This record gives sequence, C-alpha cells and structure tokens, in this order.
Amino acid sequence: MPTHTLHPNTWVDRYSDYLYNYTIVRVNDHAIAQDLISETFLAGLKSKKNFKGNASERTWLIAILKRKIIDHYRKKNSKKGQAEIHINYTDDDMEGDWLEERVQDPYDKTAEDELENNELGLAILECLDTLDERQAAIFKMKTIDNFDTEAICNEYNITPSNLWVIIHRARKAMANCLEKTWL
Repeated sequence: MPTHTLHPNTWVDRYSDYLYNYTIVRVNDHAIAQDLISETFLAGLKSKKNFKGNASERTWLIAILKRKIIDHYRKKNSKKGQAEIHINYTDDDMEGDWLEERVQDPYDKTAEDELENNELGLAILECLDTLDERQAAIFKMKTIDNFDTEAICNEYNITPSNLWVIIHRARKAMANCLEKTWL
C-alpha cells in the first residue's frame, strides 16, 4: 500500500543540497554534479506516473540520480579511445577550425576495464554511505585519501590501536556490502 506521495514543486528546495552532496563526492566536478541533478529532477518529472509510493521522494530521486551517475560514467568511458582531430585551415579566402573528426585509438584496449573500475568505485562509495558517519570518514581518510595514522588520530582524538579497530570493522562492513551489491 503506497504511503508516500510526490511534491515536485518542492524538490529543489528540499533535496537539491542533499543530491548535490551525494553527487559531488562521486563525480568531483561542480558543473557535472549540477547537470546530473537537473537531469534527475527532469527524469523524475517525466516518470512521476511510475512512482508507486513505496519509497520516500528522496529515496526515489536518489535511485534516479544513481542511474544518471552510472550513465554519465558509461558515456564518458564510451568516448575513451577516441581522439579529436582539429584541423586549422588557412588560405587567402578562409581560415579557422573547420574540420573535426573522431577516430578510434587503436592502442586503447582498456575502456571496458575503466568502466568496470568506475562502476566498482561507485559501488564502494555507495557502501561507504552505509557506514557510520565517523567510521566512514576515518576509513576514507586512511584508505582513500592516504592520511597518515598520526594525523587521523590527532583529528579524531583516538589512539592508533583504536584507529586500526575502526579501520578493520569498516573494511569488514565494506567487504560485506560489496559482496551483496557488486559481486
């Protein structure tokens, strides 16, 4: 039985900050994040008749946004291996950039591998969201951002052994999550 309804007129005010924070971590580009959020709102409007009310608006919008982010990386990686050729032409009558071609790069054999790595990266970020906020921050600082142990311990006022317990628990939780969502 549906318990939630949509209120598209309030989406920007209610969810844009949350969606932006969710997106910027995954794409690391302000303009792309804004575009993906706009596309999410537009897709939500176009498919609002498909909303069953089983999830909250925010959860439903996040599901749409996740697909938009994955599509973004798929599109980006499908262009890997292609080079743009710009020919500047100058003669007495004309000049300028007048030809652009896309040619397959014969040496790029890893576009599919990069796509898989990007999808794994998205899965890791989604699993990070399932961790306790403090645990996720510490895990990210140590394993992704490569902060040294002393800096993390000083910032969170913990001992090195406490840090390693937190990291160990986070790794186990991440492995369980990835096993469910990625494998």
